[in-house]
Amino acid sequence: MNLESNVERIYIDQEKLAARINELGEEITKFYSEEEEIVVIGVLNGSFCFMADLVRKIKQPVTIEFFGCSSYGHSTESSGNLKITKDLDHDIADKHVLIVEDIIDSGTTLSRMKIFLNKRNPKTIRIAALLDKPSRRKVDIHGDFTGFEIEDYFVVGYGLDFADKYRNLPYIGILKPEAYKSQI
Repeated sequence: MNLESNVERIYIDQEKLAARINELGEEITKFYSEEEEIVVIGVLNGSFCFMADLVRKIKQPVTIEFFGCSSYGHSTESSGNLKITKDLDHDIADKHVLIVEDIIDSGTTLSRMKIFLNKRNPKTIRIAALLDKPSRRKVDIHGDFTGFEIEDYFVVGYGLDFADKYRNLPYIGILKPEAYKSQI
C-alpha cells in the first residue's frame, strides 16, 4: 500500500515544520531559566517525531519521559475516555514538566492527562503542541507553546496516524476521506 496515495495534499511541509520547531525550541529556552531542568513528557505515540526534534532545540537540561494514553482507537473522533497504556518511569514532584503533544483536538485527552499528572505535584506543567485545532475543542485547554493552528482536517504524518499508519510521512498531510471512511 502506498501511503502517500491516500494523502489528499501536503498541509505543512518539512521545511515549515523544521523552521517552526526551531522557533519553539527558542521560545521554550527563553521561558525557563538556564539552570532549570525540564522533564519533557512525550504523549505516545503521536508526539515522538515532534518531541525528538524539539528537545534538540531546547538549551536547558532535559529529562525524557513518555506517557501513553489514547482516546481515539481506530476512529477519527475522540471517545473522551482516557486509556493509560504507559505510565511515567520517574517521579515528577517539584519538577518543571513540559508535556509534548502532537495535536490538541477536542482537548479531552490532554485535559485528563494534565489533571492526572497534577496529582503528582510537579512544580509546573506546560504544554508544547505541534498542532492546535481549536474548532474542535470541547474543554478549555490550550498549548503554552504551539506550532501551528490548523483548520478542521484529519491530518496524518510526522507522528500523527490513522489506524497506526502514516506516522512515518515526513510532512503533515490531509488524509483523503475515502482512506478512513472505509475503515471506520
